[in-house]
Amino acid sequence: MRSLEELLDHNDPGIERIREWIEASSVDVELLPPSAQRDQVLLDVQVTTRSTMGAIAYETGGIVVDHGWLRFLGSGHPGFTRTLPAWNENRSNGFYLIADDAVGGFFAINGGKLGDDLGNVYYWAPDDLDWEPLEIGYTDLFYQAVSGGLDDFYTDLRWTSWQPDTRQLARDRCFFFYPFLWTNEGSIEKSARNEIPISEAFALKNDLYQQLEGN
Repeated sequence: MRSLEELLDHNDPGIERIREWIEASSVDVELLPPSAQRDQVLLDVQVTTRSTMGAIAYETGGIVVDHGWLRFLGSGHPGFTRTLPAWNENRSNGFYLIADDAVGGFFAINGGKLGDDLGNVYYWAPDDLDWEPLEIGYTDLFYQAVSGGLDDFYTDLRWTSWQPDTRQLARDRCFFFYPFLWTNEGSIEKSARNEIPISEAFALKNDLYQQLEGN
């Protein structure tokens, strides 16, 4: 376990690059102020603040992209209460959850369970029961998100009024669709859409995955 001083990079802090990317961004990006528990959060995460993930964990309460559509976890905030380490507690085994979106999709760093590409990011889409390899790391995912590079990625998961609907959605909740989007009957436009806690969405999908896959 590295100490707090070992994890704090004062010579090349990642938050400076993050702020530059956000300032140049063509999409709506909200950088939330860090919480009082950020020291413990960084100690739990064990990555330096030179890295993008470490900088977000320590210097922000979380970062919300594209009218609240995509949420990168940090040290927590009254409007975004989950922290990066707490969100992973008792939830991940062989992967590390880093972000999620308004439609109940989850992003995770592969720790060995999802494939051979350790350190790469996978996406658990609301319209698929399998984790999808994105062939990029955390920093590339964040940069693509704030530079508008995920618009095509989300084309099939957005409906006509997604922007005003998402603005009103709490950052610890997501939309829930029924029939499920991964079924033949499911449709982003036609399925009934309700709001549920993001923790409930993850638990439900995980249970269904284990039942269907027998894993």
